[in-house]
Amino acid sequence: MHSSFSLSLSQPITVPRSNHAFDSIPFAPSKPINLRFCGLRRETLGFSSLSRSHSRRGLQLHTTTTSKGISASLADNGSPPKSFDYDLIIIGAGVGGHGAALHAVEKGLKTAIIEGDVVGGTCVNRGCVPSKALLAVSGRMRELQSEHHMRALGLQVSAAGYDRQGVADHANNLASKIRNNLTNSLKALGVDILTGLGAVLGPQKVKYGKAGFPDKIVTAKDIIIATGSVPFVPKGIEVDGKTVITSDHALKLEFVPDWIVIVGSGYIGLEFSDVYTALGSEVTFVEALDQLMPGFDPEIGKLAQRVLINPRKIDYHTGVFASKITSAKEGKPVTIELIDAKTKEHKDTLEVDAALIATGRAPFTNGLGLENINVVTQRGFVPVDDRMRVIDADGNLVPHLYCIGDANGKMMLAHAASAQGISVVEQVTGRDHVLNHLSIPAACFTHPEISMVGLTEPQAREKGETEGFEVSVAKTSFKANTKALAENEGEGLAKVTFLNCFPSSIVFSANIMQIVDCLAVVVLLKWIASDYLSRAVPWQFIGT
Repeated sequence: MHSSFSLSLSQPITVPRSNHAFDSIPFAPSKPINLRFCGLRRETLGFSSLSRSHSRRGLQLHTTTTSKGISASLADNGSPPKSFDYDLIIIGAGVGGHGAALHAVEKGLKTAIIEGDVVGGTCVNRGCVPSKALLAVSGRMRELQSEHHMRALGLQVSAAGYDRQGVADHANNLASKIRNNLTNSLKALGVDILTGLGAVLGPQKVKYGKAGFPDKIVTAKDIIIATGSVPFVPKGIEVDGKTVITSDHALKLEFVPDWIVIVGSGYIGLEFSDVYTALGSEVTFVEALDQLMPGFDPEIGKLAQRVLINPRKIDYHTGVFASKITSAKEGKPVTIELIDAKTKEHKDTLEVDAALIATGRAPFTNGLGLENINVVTQRGFVPVDDRMRVIDADGNLVPHLYCIGDANGKMMLAHAASAQGISVVEQVTGRDHVLNHLSIPAACFTHPEISMVGLTEPQAREKGETEGFEVSVAKTSFKANTKALAENEGEGLAKVTFLNCFPSSIVFSANIMQIVDCLAVVVLLKWIASDYLSRAVPWQFIGT
């Protein structure tokens, strides 16, 4: 479990007190709360109500922004304009497209979603969901294998083992369950699921179809591109899906190698190192930059290396490229040629059982028909503005066309895609909305976990020097946290960086490493709060 938070209090809106939001928090204010929602759905936090009508026809939404409810029929999914087949068409049924579709129905829009593969996209089928199933296994294996840890809790456990196929089945079954849930939720709300590869044919016009069959054409007042991404494989790497694999293949867990090289030490690489080492593999990281975990806050990364890398069967090469990787053939091992990232000189050749390519993801935007509307991708990403509106080659906005999620490259996270989709729906239904991406958290679900939101300390200090404001940092160790000590997991750090931007605004960023509960975060905020309150600066935190 991880906790992370980010609050921005400029341009506040007033939120009424709910029955449960602050009653249990010791430093709860007596006045209404000021909080700018950055892509969060109000009903999720209890600030608007959603009630299902007793009749068979639909839902009734009550919001704080209008006196009239918005009705969306479950049977026919709203009434579209006569000139269009749909109010909204979404190309791609991943987490971003699914979230946008559900929010569109809540807003009364007749909606269709086009999916060429399976509902759920990368996150559900080849990413977040099956990887968390594997990580759940690795966490339990790691705990059961730690005799010292178990003995300290007064527990005695015999030697732990695992069934590889059973672990793989657990991940596959979970993905199937979530995929079915998403599909059923779309059907229950009357969203039309159009099967086939979708492409933009022209303004407000989309075609879709399967290979070997005639394309079908549909029209919509607004269109959202939500096609996601695929694993990025650098040149010179021969992926065979068995011994040289991407995360898509690794999640199937077809075998557990004795020694595996992981190319890339970001989120994907770290999580798979957690899985493989817990199941008995030795891991070698190959990282092109000079340090592991380059995207993390340096202080958090240093601690993560001490806890997640050094004590385990993991070694690493930094500052090198894997210039060529050849899959195992005819009894020969996987060979990996390493060159210096700066000089390009040959450094070493590794011979291992398998290699996992975890060098990030590339947008899946080929075949979208963007040339039909004069849109040119940038490194494969669809160019968009802050409102996710697509920009053409001449720098003009393409009317009624949006792009969300991995395909636009703003923040390649599933929940960011969902927030972007909801933001777009807000716009097409008449409410201007700009998503604050600094408010979107991220996490690496290792053991212990790492979570963060907002800027790292170096980024914050650079911004402070450029824009002329003070940067402050507050930290606390989990060795002082009773919950962590009760679980014998006191190795951790919570760090908050805050920028004094304006007299009435504070922007938080947080980086937390450890298994924490909400109470721990509340206590941390209470400790930091005295400094903020002494300056009479308005701020709030919502705990659930």
